[in-house]
Amino acid sequence: MTQNSSPEQPPFQDSPATDAPSPGGIPADASPEEREAALAANEADAVADMAAVQAEMAGLKTKVAELSDHFLRAKAETENARRRAEEEIAKARKFALESFAESLLPVADSLEAGLAVKDATTEQILEGAQVTLRQLKAALERNKVIEVNPAAGTKFDPHQHQAISMVPADQEPNTVVTVLQKGYLIAERVLRPALVTVAAPK
Repeated sequence: MTQNSSPEQPPFQDSPATDAPSPGGIPADASPEEREAALAANEADAVADMAAVQAEMAGLKTKVAELSDHFLRAKAETENARRRAEEEIAKARKFALESFAESLLPVADSLEAGLAVKDATTEQILEGAQVTLRQLKAALERNKVIEVNPAAGTKFDPHQHQAISMVPADQEPNTVVTVLQKGYLIAERVLRPALVTVAAPK
């Protein structure tokens, strides 16, 4: 009994060589001269790329140095501006106080002159007091100290008035009836609210 044998398989053969390029883009079948030229070209490209990278890095370093210099200059200018502003504020406060004190000197002079008068009559004392009061009010106004003295019937303003009590009155509710003590503003800010009585609701 014979065995059927399968057809003989042809021996394994390597696939034919291709012209695929070797690493570096050099064809496998390139001649030594071509290989050398290709390697030299690749090296030249690498050198050029490296030079471009170094040039870019140098440019970036220069830009960073410029930005750092600008930042330091801006910081120094800001510090100088802040210091100058603080000095100006300190001077303004100092000279404002000096100006206010100077404007009060005539008031002090008037008071001293009035007290120096011996055997002054009631009329003289009253006249001297009125003159001194006018001087004081003028000095306050020059320094932006304005009195708050609302007339009767003025609507109550909680920002400038302080109600002491509510009283029955023949006027609109929540309006000023009487001023018990004048208030004062300084540079439009409340230095002291006016003490008032307010009309009660009917």
